[in-house]
Amino acid sequence: MHFNLARKPLGLALLAAFALPAGAAGIPTLQEVTVSGGGKDLVGVADTASEGTVTGKQLANRPLLRPAEVLEAVPGLIVTQHSGDGKANQYFLRGFNLDHGSDFATTVLGMPVNMRTHAHGQGYMDLNFLIPELVSAVRYRKGVYAAEDGDFVTAGSSRIDYQRRLPASFVDVGLGQRNFRRLLAAGSHTFENGYTLLSAAEVSGYDGPWTQAQNLEKHNAVFRLSEGSASNGLALTAMFYRADWTATEHVPQRAIQSGEIGRYAPLGANDGGKTHRYSLSGEWARSGENSAQKANAYVIDYGLNLFSGPSGYISGVNGDQHEQADRRIVWGGAGEQRWFLGPNWRDSELALGADFRQDRIAKVGLHRTENRRRTETVREDRILESSLGLYAELRTQWQDWLRTSAGLRHDQFRAQAKALAGANNGSNGGEVSANQTSPKLGVVFGPFNLLGPSEFYANWGHGFHSNDVRGATARVNPQDGSAAEPVPLIVKAKGGEVGVRVNPLPGWNSSLTLWQKELASELVFIGDEGVTEPRGASRRHGVEWSNYYAPGNGMILDADVAWSQARFKEEINGGRQVPNAIPLTASLGLTWDDGGAWFGGLRLRYLGAYALEESGAQKSQAFWMTSLKAGYRVSNKLQFTLDVLNLFDRKANDIEYWGGACTRSEALAGTGGCGVGGSLDGRLVHPLEPRSLRLGMRIMF
Repeated sequence: MHFNLARKPLGLALLAAFALPAGAAGIPTLQEVTVSGGGKDLVGVADTASEGTVTGKQLANRPLLRPAEVLEAVPGLIVTQHSGDGKANQYFLRGFNLDHGSDFATTVLGMPVNMRTHAHGQGYMDLNFLIPELVSAVRYRKGVYAAEDGDFVTAGSSRIDYQRRLPASFVDVGLGQRNFRRLLAAGSHTFENGYTLLSAAEVSGYDGPWTQAQNLEKHNAVFRLSEGSASNGLALTAMFYRADWTATEHVPQRAIQSGEIGRYAPLGANDGGKTHRYSLSGEWARSGENSAQKANAYVIDYGLNLFSGPSGYISGVNGDQHEQADRRIVWGGAGEQRWFLGPNWRDSELALGADFRQDRIAKVGLHRTENRRRTETVREDRILESSLGLYAELRTQWQDWLRTSAGLRHDQFRAQAKALAGANNGSNGGEVSANQTSPKLGVVFGPFNLLGPSEFYANWGHGFHSNDVRGATARVNPQDGSAAEPVPLIVKAKGGEVGVRVNPLPGWNSSLTLWQKELASELVFIGDEGVTEPRGASRRHGVEWSNYYAPGNGMILDADVAWSQARFKEEINGGRQVPNAIPLTASLGLTWDDGGAWFGGLRLRYLGAYALEESGAQKSQAFWMTSLKAGYRVSNKLQFTLDVLNLFDRKANDIEYWGGACTRSEALAGTGGCGVGGSLDGRLVHPLEPRSLRLGMRIMF
């Protein structure tokens, strides 16, 4: 093992650690489930049975393979990977294959993570820049019931915030199998004027179990100047992230079974990429007895060059590698005013808000490549996409046992697309606009004393996700010049749920939710081909049972089960099942930290078998996976941790697909037309990483 890391980020890391030393009234309500350890059972008031908050205390002892697995603290949400660790993860929730984020919206410090009209896929949500140790809270909602939520909030949303000050400065050093290495240094300092500067720097690398070493190199830094709290203060944050890696994509399972390639071998060499995300953001909030205000603004410089060849050798033995390139500036902001109207207005709370976002995409392109060298441009476009959202929401306490929330949101989208290159792009591009008005309604009954304090919820609403602008302005298929039908810029969704939340014992929060969702279209822009693929309208429904128990002795136990069914409204390709919609997931987690010498966590995760194609004849393999974290405090200045990921060395697949691909031997033999445009349908897999041990040391100052 070695640290092959740039000197400058390492210097920033050491500077962060050493230069910055630590320095509704009268109305009874059941409060919001907060899945965190603390002195109180419940914190905040909930509008639905399926929302909650995860705090940094619970995340601290979760064994994590990847940063985005922070989101697995959201009950029922699954995070996987089908490529290299520098690429955005694959997400699953409520019967949705969220791909890389098309139906689940995430913000970090008020900045959107999902990328519109992205080179690889609509809503691309790359969370590899997260530093889990800095996360103060993850607030999540499921469904389309909050007026504050706009684009991509179909299955749900999460809002991730960072701490404003640290209890102590620290340096973390991590080493592990397969050349895993990580250095994180962080600290905060409070000045005499009350402002606090938090700074952190991270450098890490990892080769992985792959025959072709991943060579992942990540550099990350955060500088945050703040005053006050999130509800009454301000913060300015600068973030810097870049990464490059070599990827092993998913491969045909038959290539592994025949012995043509090993279980962890690539189909083709030198896939992978490089990416960066540099941002500057500001947040401000003030709250008083009768009103509250908040506002934020941000600017993001983002880029990606992604090289992939998942289809192998359809066109010949030189392979089918392509590059998806994206360069953009994203800027925008939001503001909200709330009024607390008092007992004369039944303790109503009125909120008015607005948000604006603009993506200035200098170039978004698809290029054919060989060994990362461009041989042909399939298409390249310049995009300007803007959106404005306005919303109003009214919460009213009608009786001690009855409160309601009613909201209305209106979103307006405008976009311009200009074709820059590509043989058949001359007729593509132009201007397009769309709008969506989304009503929301919620009713809460309780609290009652049924098996403990209980509340019952009913929610209904409309929402949407935006489509790729290139699909909305398409006239010609860039691959073959055939006619293409433009698709709507906005895909509408509507849904509802009923649920109950109860506290059977002190510290035990349990919620049960029945939900349903309709999506107007499963249209997806296929970045690998530069075209839009229609998949039809769909319906989903399901049930979720989530439990969180904190008895108060440093132990936190959480257990979740989620079942769903996803179906197309009309038959497609011989069936109505939505591919890669996981019908059953479960998780069980235990963390323990009473402040003594020993601490740690254990997590079990279950993924049920899911349909790989519309008929359901081909299904994935169901599996359990377990991971462990164990820690020991030598003193209040020094501690060690051991993470054992995939504890029982489970042999399964992180993700499975069904589709066409060709191996090198099939292309040479011309099997099924491979090598000359044909392909063989079959199971495409990306294996779970084998058991991995990672040792960490933290020094505090």
